Amino acid sequence: MTRPSLIALLATIALAGGPAPAAAQSTEAGIRLLNDVRYLSSDELGGRLTGQPGADSAAAYIARRFEESGLWPSPNGWFQEFTVSPDAPIAKSSGLGGAAARNVIGVLPGRDSGLRDEIVVVGAHYDHLGPGHFGALDSAGPVHNGADDNASGSSALIHIAKRLAAAPPARTVVFVAFSGEEGGLLGSANYVKQPVFPLAATYAMVNLDMVGRIKNNRLIVFGAGTASEFPALLDSLNAAAQFDLKASGDGWGPSDHASFYGAGKPVLHVFTDLHEDYHRASDDWGRIEVDGLERVANYTAEVVRALADRKDPLTFVNVPPPPPPAASASGGGGASLGTIPDMTENPGGVRLSGVRAGSAADKAGLRAGDIIIGIGDMAVPDLQGMTNALGRHKPGDLVEVRFLRDGAEQKVMATLGTRGR
Repeated sequence: MTRPSLIALLATIALAGGPAPAAAQSTEAGIRLLNDVRYLSSDELGGRLTGQPGADSAAAYIARRFEESGLWPSPNGWFQEFTVSPDAPIAKSSGLGGAAARNVIGVLPGRDSGLRDEIVVVGAHYDHLGPGHFGALDSAGPVHNGADDNASGSSALIHIAKRLAAAPPARTVVFVAFSGEEGGLLGSANYVKQPVFPLAATYAMVNLDMVGRIKNNRLIVFGAGTASEFPALLDSLNAAAQFDLKASGDGWGPSDHASFYGAGKPVLHVFTDLHEDYHRASDDWGRIEVDGLERVANYTAEVVRALADRKDPLTFVNVPPPPPPAASASGGGGASLGTIPDMTENPGGVRLSGVRAGSAADKAGLRAGDIIIGIGDMAVPDLQGMTNALGRHKPGDLVEVRFLRDGAEQKVMATLGTRGR
């Protein structure tokens, strides 16, 4: 999972002992899950940093496990190759500019001739922090193996593939292990731009990120507000699973589902919550709660099956953002357009992967794919330029926004909101 700003608070939490390793009575499927986690989070892979040999080894392993689980390669093969642009906003801070990366893609064809052309995407990122020079909450140097973040989700992805392949659902299910998530959702953004099957055919996306450390039987599912039908569906399937289910929220969280939500697709993010080992070298396989991981994977498999078998369309909801934080004594938040920047490249401005519902950008008519090149009297050559331009204004100011849409320059007037709106 990428590092949201509030996660820095975890840096003050003292390391505590994690749960004991898997119990001997784990099921055969649970043992396979743990074996997958153990390999993906081994020192041998060096923390699976995007562009490094350990990440390539992880990708090859996942492709092999996809095939063993009964999936087919995509029409272009098991791998979707991409290069992290040196001009990407994230490249300077992460050091990933120019890195060669690959998503791993497996396909389970749908069984229903009327629905198999529609797609349910199930995803999990497999990359992590390597030696922890970027994004770590402890000292850099030791290997950050990321057992929960996100060897757990990658292993669950394999488990779900095997479970569904035994009895394929009506729609086609595309399984994607994403690279570059820790560097700014790079792999999922690349997939949305260059989908294996037309994005218009994508029915929904389900994301697994940090699902191996369940506490107090609590399972969190973000994105439940992105389709009107999601809350009832999640509750009905939980009747058998019996989690303390907390399902709510929009689709803008700091993980790969946000790339799909920005493209107008209903999304769900399955999550067992943060813990004291998040983005630390102590996130190792022995702290995975394997029986809980198996239960979460089984529940998610049933969610995916229900979506893939559902006859009716989903009702997409463009969820408004949460209320902004309370204003500080010094004057509150800065001016904001409410845009979601595409962090994968610099096209000579700031390309938008989405806009928040009800934001200044939304009201002005900006949309995903637009490239902002100017705000007020300032040019916007990149993300820093946009930050500088917005810093010249205050909430409530009416400003001209210049942008490119389909190669043509356009202008709109926008009334700036408060950061967080």
